[in-house]
Amino acid sequence: MAEREWWLYVLECKGGSLYTGIAVDVARRYDRHCRGCAAAYTRMRPPLRLVGAMRAGSRSDALKLEYTFKRLAVAEKRARAVAMGLPVELASAACG
Repeated sequence: MAEREWWLYVLECKGGSLYTGIAVDVARRYDRHCRGCAAAYTRMRPPLRLVGAMRAGSRSDALKLEYTFKRLAVAEKRARAVAMGLPVELASAACG
């Protein structure tokens, strides 16, 4: 059985902070963040927009990428997230 494809995604949250996570279905996960049903971080700092998302391959690859990404300086995170861009199906994703 083929393993599902995982993604790394970056949200901009209230106050300008960034949240980084991994998911198989980024649109569904983003919707859960918007409804306050995902991470405690995004319940306290609601997401404003999806900044970037990129294919990461396996869950293991996604976790390693997330670990590395979270250790970058904030300016570097923001620059890389914007450079990731968004797949067409996620480009219009918005909370609310």
